[in-house]
Amino acid sequence: MALREGSRRLQLLFRLRHLPQFSRFVGVRSVSENVSSKSSAPETADDHLIYTPEHFALKEALRKIIDQEINPYVDQWEADGIFPAHKIFKILGNAGFLGVNKPVEYGGLGLDFSYSVAVAEELGNIRCGGIPMAIGVQTDMTTPALARFGSDELKKEFLLPSVMGDKVACLGVSEVGAGSDVSSIKTKAVRKGDEYVINGGKMWTTNGTQADWMCLLANTSDGPPHRNKSLICLPMNLPGVNVARKIDKMGMWSSDTAEVFFDDVHVPCKNVIGEEGMGFTYQMLQFQEERLWAVANIVTTMENIIQETIQYTRQRKIFKLPVLYHQTVHFRLAELQTEVELLRSLLYRATALYIKGNDVTKLASMAKLKGGRLARELSDSCLQYWGGMGFTSDVLVSRFYRDSRLLSIGAGADEVMLGIICKYMDTLPRK
Repeated sequence: MALREGSRRLQLLFRLRHLPQFSRFVGVRSVSENVSSKSSAPETADDHLIYTPEHFALKEALRKIIDQEINPYVDQWEADGIFPAHKIFKILGNAGFLGVNKPVEYGGLGLDFSYSVAVAEELGNIRCGGIPMAIGVQTDMTTPALARFGSDELKKEFLLPSVMGDKVACLGVSEVGAGSDVSSIKTKAVRKGDEYVINGGKMWTTNGTQADWMCLLANTSDGPPHRNKSLICLPMNLPGVNVARKIDKMGMWSSDTAEVFFDDVHVPCKNVIGEEGMGFTYQMLQFQEERLWAVANIVTTMENIIQETIQYTRQRKIFKLPVLYHQTVHFRLAELQTEVELLRSLLYRATALYIKGNDVTKLASMAKLKGGRLARELSDSCLQYWGGMGFTSDVLVSRFYRDSRLLSIGAGADEVMLGIICKYMDTLPRK
């Protein structure tokens, strides 16, 4: 075991050294010096439950990209209602961050899912929710099934350029009337010869106005709803693909969200990921990674919100005392910090089990349920302590207040998570 672990670390270090963009963002020191230095990151791997020095090397390099290439422009992109996905994805792709757990032969680093969790955590330092969400769609929502079940031809055409940052991907699952209830989608792909003819539409499609291809879930037969669906790689420039509108949203402003229609779109049958009719199952497997990724991302942001609230309430005075000195405030922040740590522990446990090959659907659903509810609770409590400033758009807490509301809705609403948990607990009423 020790020899295999040492070999894996050497392979990772070799790959990192040969990513010039990665090395540039690590800094002057070599990667090997970074991973062996306890001062190279705020945390260390000495006592961490799942992270090694390599995880922290990845996090440190990504933080430099965030500080140099993303955060200085977030306010402008939020105002514009969109960020330059191709530009940012190319930077991240060159540095290896769009495929840390994807196969090496398709541009990835070939690491386990814990490295994706580490990347998701670090992306929580971006000063908005929209950009991390857009990146997560690319890395852990549209491509897991393709990487696991897709043909070599499909991986070369769609996975490789997505990992390298040359193509932007979007996920076509939700529809009007079929959001959390994935089995109810209406979009059809009818086989005609060696092609599918696709008709229907998708709603709330993240990256939809900029995407080069879509991982589309469609009905490919008239069979039972859990066995009649397929995932299809759909180029967005095909005739009949119509991006109808960019949707205005309460939050996630810098992430473009589209409504997309399909009118007799012809796609080769070879574009089906894996087996025809297995799309629902593949999508449910993707949801495990998507939900854990989302929780990892928001845990970091919640930690940042608490820390910024502490700093602000220590300076702001009311009745001649810093707001922080009032027991109701510092006790409440202590409660919230405790809840964040509990959520983080659940995340790490689920991740550790997942990389060992276990089904963590129940734990991932619990983590997402708790993450969404805690984000709402934490953002509301902390915003209150910012007073009038909290009601402006000038501070992170107000942006988080509106952005984080999505976590209890997207990728399965809270009520769906409760249903999944009850199913695993065998407490659902039997029909």
